Amino acid sequence: MGGTRKDYSLEELEKMANDIRVDIIKMLEHAGSGHSAGPLGLADIFAALYFHVLKHDPKKPDWNERDILILSNGHCVPVRYAAMAEAGYFPHAELITLRKLGSRLQGHPERKRLPGLETTSGPLGSGLSQAVGMALALKMDKADHRWVYVVTSDGEHDSGNTWEGVMLAAKYKLSNLIAILDRNNIQIDGPTETVMPLESLKAKYEAFGWHVIETDGNNIEAFIDACDMAKAITERPVMIIANTVPGKGVDFMEYDFRWHGVPPGKQDIPGDPPKEEQVKKALAELRTLGGRIRSEHQ
Repeated sequence: MGGTRKDYSLEELEKMANDIRVDIIKMLEHAGSGHSAGPLGLADIFAALYFHVLKHDPKKPDWNERDILILSNGHCVPVRYAAMAEAGYFPHAELITLRKLGSRLQGHPERKRLPGLETTSGPLGSGLSQAVGMALALKMDKADHRWVYVVTSDGEHDSGNTWEGVMLAAKYKLSNLIAILDRNNIQIDGPTETVMPLESLKAKYEAFGWHVIETDGNNIEAFIDACDMAKAITERPVMIIANTVPGKGVDFMEYDFRWHGVPPGKQDIPGDPPKEEQVKKALAELRTLGGRIRSEHQ
């Protein structure tokens, strides 16, 4: 972070991702509302971004040499809040104020409430276009040594605004723009390929003039390699298609679109643990990961 970023080991990054997942479950439990599957699936990516990839400084959120990170699928913001708290942007205890009246941690990121957020999210599909505008502005300011990262969902690609941004980025050869597509194959109404078929996303982005890298979004080492590769691309924007498991780390949530917009402990879902046991079971599983890793936040 800043010019003094610590070099974390892969094991430390994996542990941070697991701690982020634990915090997500606790945040959602206290809020009584929110999204489970997407944030859990993105934990490895956000651990990698905040603790290895991004140039940023939690003590100076508006540092004018920072990289920019936009979360387009704003409903997944619990994963970003958990990573930011771990990085030192605000006290860890504040996480349980998620979605509370007056909290800085709203259900979608609000730029003016919390230092370190670059945009306020709203209708899905807007974030990539916002990122394109910022990347273009940095190039116009001769500051294209700063990178603009935008995390976007696969379901957002149902929105035409996304593809307008894709075209504009290619037109202006925004090589300082790295988009990360959370390819978890679900959205609130079901599998993406049932709701609105998206494939072949790789071929589509390439046809629009982007360089495309596909990777395992739940493999931190592979994701970091993809980011390093993206920075080596010149004269065009880069899309990293990160294949992730929705609900990653909680067995009864994984791959299940029913957990897209439901917090643990709020309702019974057929075939899953009763709502009274969901939080306990999720935390027990995350805290051990089969005995490999234990969280400090227990």
